[in-house]
Amino acid sequence: MLKLPMASASATQPPSIALDPSDDIPHLHALPSWIVPSQEKPLRGVLPAVITPRNHDDVSVDTAAAIDLLQFLESKGVDAHTIFGSTGEFLHFDQDDRVRYAAAAAKHCKVPILVNASHSTLDGSVHLAREAMDAGAAGVMVMAPYYYRYTQPSIRAYCLEFAARVKAPVYLYNIPIFTNEIEIPTGLDLLSTGAFAGIKDSTGRWENFEAFVGTGLPVFTGSDLIYSRAARAGAAGTISGMASVVPELMVATDHAARSGADTTALDARIAEFVNRAMSFPFPIAFKEAAAIRGLKTGPAASPLGPEECRRMEQFRGWFKEWIQEIEASVRA
Repeated sequence: MLKLPMASASATQPPSIALDPSDDIPHLHALPSWIVPSQEKPLRGVLPAVITPRNHDDVSVDTAAAIDLLQFLESKGVDAHTIFGSTGEFLHFDQDDRVRYAAAAAKHCKVPILVNASHSTLDGSVHLAREAMDAGAAGVMVMAPYYYRYTQPSIRAYCLEFAARVKAPVYLYNIPIFTNEIEIPTGLDLLSTGAFAGIKDSTGRWENFEAFVGTGLPVFTGSDLIYSRAARAGAAGTISGMASVVPELMVATDHAARSGADTTALDARIAEFVNRAMSFPFPIAFKEAAAIRGLKTGPAASPLGPEECRRMEQFRGWFKEWIQEIEASVRA
């Protein structure tokens, strides 16, 4: 497990950086040296955006099932884990539960752990990030503040303040389907400061990927449908919801793309799953698919309507046959 020397969560809080949203972009020399990220071994490859198994009797993490899932994913060759992302339904869990699971994951896993520390408040995000780093995480992610609408200057100020206070490898997390977007100019501004280790972009838009990869910093795609193309074009890797369910397919795609092999058949398999799974409220179909593979995931956050229940039965039947074909092709 990669561990970095981090400030304790109980340590004196470093001073805030005073930012005027109308200021020019702060350059590296204008920021305190202690917020410049460094990693002994940069994260690369396939990082599942891991499902968070939930207990049936309350809204809490089923830690034993969660560790079993992480170890299953490691057995399939993933390079690291990302916990409490959108696939991991982070917003359902309280801070103490998130801290406990992050510590357990760091303790029991053999590969690095990247923790999404996003919270609806800056202070909450900072607390979660510090605790994760103290527990041994390799880095943290932060999305733009969510639920309420914020301007791009406010998002920029939020992310810079977070990086300054956390003092860790921080990856921006751009997922506008669920929250405020980090638009391309804002993302480039933030990445140019030296305060961030890289970015996960889940827009699925090629122009976003091209813009961010041009910075020379690690870019992780959050869209499984463009991953093989992105890997060939210089992506550091993928933070993939599909890899939380079918890790062997994403690992095979990663290896093939980086070796220059044809990924057409693999890409078609990815699209078969993604197009079906994303027709349901996210991430219900991902959890159902994991359960079919014998993994405990716990209850869905919300029930499906009658027509969706009928379609889910069809999805389950399809996936049982489909995953057997995937397992056979990977063994071959």
